[in-house]
Amino acid sequence: MPAKFTTEQRIELIAKIRTLPEQLADAVRGLTAEELTTHYLPQEWTVAQNVHHVADAHVIVFYRLKQMLTSDRPQFQAINTDAWAASIDADNAAVATSLDLLRGLHARWATLLDGLTEEQWQRTALRANGMEVGIEDLLRIYSGHGENHIQQIKNTLAAKMV
Repeated sequence: MPAKFTTEQRIELIAKIRTLPEQLADAVRGLTAEELTTHYLPQEWTVAQNVHHVADAHVIVFYRLKQMLTSDRPQFQAINTDAWAASIDADNAAVATSLDLLRGLHARWATLLDGLTEEQWQRTALRANGMEVGIEDLLRIYSGHGENHIQQIKNTLAAKMV
């Protein structure tokens, strides 16, 4: 069953969407190319891969939100995030491009969410596993998604010191 939030909860979560790009930029500000692309933790993504992943994932969820608003119960395909993180553009120290993308995307995303009607908030889609997901579910998941990756970045950089 899709989530059900109060207006105040929605506003709080949308604010997290709005502010994430600068929080992520702050987390990587001043890092060298080596710090951005070194695997300090085995089996974990680099700092750059985390930044690029957030951009990739948030582009996808914005697209999915648009699908939900314009199609009846669209079905989402699964994404292989590890394969995406291994691609040449995602294993690259040029995180400024992803940060710029996130700034514009999150501004659009927050504006879109701010303008949804109650009826639109109730729209749903089907995940690749057949489970129903609502717009509020996407908001709940992705309002914290970037924060989780900021923590992963901090953990990665802390491992550098060991």
